[in-house]
Formats: sequence, C-alpha cells, structure tokens
Amino acid sequence: MRPHGRASVSSRSPQAFAICDRCGFLYNHSRLQWQFDFAGASLINKRILVCDPCNDTPQNQLRAIIISADPVPIQNPRTQDYATAETDFITISEATVYDPFTGIPIPTTTKIVNEDGTFPNTQVVGPPIGLDQNAIMPLNGTVEYGVILSPLSVISTGTRTVTMTFSSAHGLATDDQVAVNGLSNNNADGFYSVTVGSATQFSYQANVDIPADSLLQSTTLVKTALVGLPYNYAQIPQTGI
Repeated sequence: MRPHGRASVSSRSPQAFAICDRCGFLYNHSRLQWQFDFAGASLINKRILVCDPCNDTPQNQLRAIIISADPVPIQNPRTQDYATAETDFITISEATVYDPFTGIPIPTTTKIVNEDGTFPNTQVVGPPIGLDQNAIMPLNGTVEYGVILSPLSVISTGTRTVTMTFSSAHGLATDDQVAVNGLSNNNADGFYSVTVGSATQFSYQANVDIPADSLLQSTTLVKTALVGLPYNYAQIPQTGI
C-alpha cells in the first residue's frame, strides 16, 4: 500500500479515488461522508461528500425552536378581574334609601352607574404630589424624556388655562406630559398633560385659576415627562382644591 495524494493505493484491496466536494483534495471514496445540517426540526443531507476535516458540525442556529405545548387548562378557573379591582366604585353611603316605586330598601353596597353604563370614579382633589422634575425617567423604550423645551411665552388667561408658545415645533401630541418649574406664579408649576393647539403651541390646565399675566421668567424650566396614570385616566389629574 502506498500513498497517492491523501488516498491510499493497494493492489490487494483496491479502492476508488474521489475528490472532497469542499476542499478538493484526493481521498479514497470510502473515507468521504455525507454532510448533514439542520433544516427545520431535523437534519437533512446536503448531498455533498466531504473528508473528515471538512465535515462540519450541524449549525444549531438553523434548527427550529420547538416550543412545548401549553399547560392543560384547569377546570372551573377563578381569575382576577383586574378591571373591576382597579376601578374605585362609588356606592351609596347615606341612611337607608328606599326605592320610590317598590318601597324596597336599596342596599348600601349598590354601585352608582352613569347613564352610559360606566362607573364614576371618586374625584381626585388637588395637584399630584410626590413628583420631582429632577427625577424624570430619562428613557422609555426608545423615547427620551426629560427633554428641555424653551418657550417663547407662557401666558395665563385668568382661568386655569396656561398656554405656551414656541419658536419651533415642540414635537408633542395631546395628552403628552410636561414638567414645569420656575414660573412667576407657582400655582402654574407642576406636572401636566398638554392639549396641543398647533405645532408651536400647547396649553394645560392648572388646578386653580391663575391671574392673567405673562408667567415666563429666566428661571422657567420645562421638560417632557412620563408619569404613570391611575386606571382609566388619560391625563394627569388636575382638579380644584
């Protein structure tokens, strides 16, 4: 037996030569093997014959992820009704009330329902507390907060409405939130949801009437913000005291 390339030649046990489909070197055909790789959940034959050094380990990144079946659901489940649990229902708390037609007493646990079928929430009184302009969350996903806005003017109309005007687009949409500090009237400072009037103007509602005046000062600082809201609220509550 003598070598010929990477193949062996034997007059007593002759074997066919073959070329590796990957590296191109000469081997005995019997030393070549099929290349397998993942496709889906199983291995497939790539239909190329390769030598041992060229035979790659199947690539797991090409393998389908097999997710196990969902657990079998239980009989008679008792799941939490989060919408009901998060709603602050208003109930009758007066002395026993009697139905005017039947004379039957109405239980004090009876929930008050609006005409549209929704449940009224208890009134939130006063501006939100515990918020700090210096502690605004800077990033939510890919959206940045704490971005400084520079108004040209901040005007009170003599009501609760405060209007800010900018020299360029402020980039906010209605119900977006801002943190305001350093106005000439501190009652207009705080965290607010805005109502956009135009690309360069928005307004917000303070919790008390603000005398008509220009509120902008050199100390005024306005930042974008994101405050978690109570269930079913679209805006930061701002109600009169």
